Amino acid sequence: MLTKRIIPCLDIKDGRTVKGTNFVNLRDAGDPVELGAMYAKQGADELVFLDITATVEKRKTLSELVNKIAHNINIPFTVGGGISSVEDVSVLLQNGADKISVNTSAFKNPQLVNDLAKEFGSQCVVLAIDTKKEEDGEWYVYLNGGRTKTEIKCFGWAKQAVDLGAGEILLTSMNNDGTKQGFALDITKQLAENLAVPVIASGGGGTMQHFVDVFQQANADAALAASIFHFKEIAIPDLKQYLKEQHIAMRM
Repeated sequence: MLTKRIIPCLDIKDGRTVKGTNFVNLRDAGDPVELGAMYAKQGADELVFLDITATVEKRKTLSELVNKIAHNINIPFTVGGGISSVEDVSVLLQNGADKISVNTSAFKNPQLVNDLAKEFGSQCVVLAIDTKKEEDGEWYVYLNGGRTKTEIKCFGWAKQAVDLGAGEILLTSMNNDGTKQGFALDITKQLAENLAVPVIASGGGGTMQHFVDVFQQANADAALAASIFHFKEIAIPDLKQYLKEQHIAMRM
């Protein structure tokens, strides 16, 4: 049985870790190098670093900061933000990233997913999708850090990207983000059960039971969270022990 993964996320703005609610009202959450090292020691399965304003500010991801974090952790490390070419990925992999995450750039140029998969392998390419459930009950794709709505539905885009070579989907529900009310089980389940690649659920984790729900009810392969870890509301070792007691396979 494949173990489920717990993944802390470092949302980076101006070199600091930040966290908001529904993608706004950001507050400082600490030094990303220190946080990354702490999570690796605590038993996090992976670490995700998202330079959340790189695309909007039209600049590249902070490779020096990526390098510093990579030197302080011993777990798989995914980096995203401002990536739009094979060259961008090469720089990040040279600085210690194991996987890269693409979002807006891949949506605007789907061929990028194919190019990256051919160059670095599908296992290196994580497609991040920011999605929001609208009044019609459908989940739509949003771009530019959740600022720009598209008319494309989440599942269709996810399937297209997997067909192009994405090896994993990082699915963030904007409705649930930062609310601590639980993950978006419906859309997570739709992707997890209909795509041939792992799905990471993101947005809404607030209690240990929320993680049980997203693994057992939505069949997510991994669950990502930020504020509950940054602000020490839930400790990763405690969470993993709880999940294990609920008969969810964990790497302890």
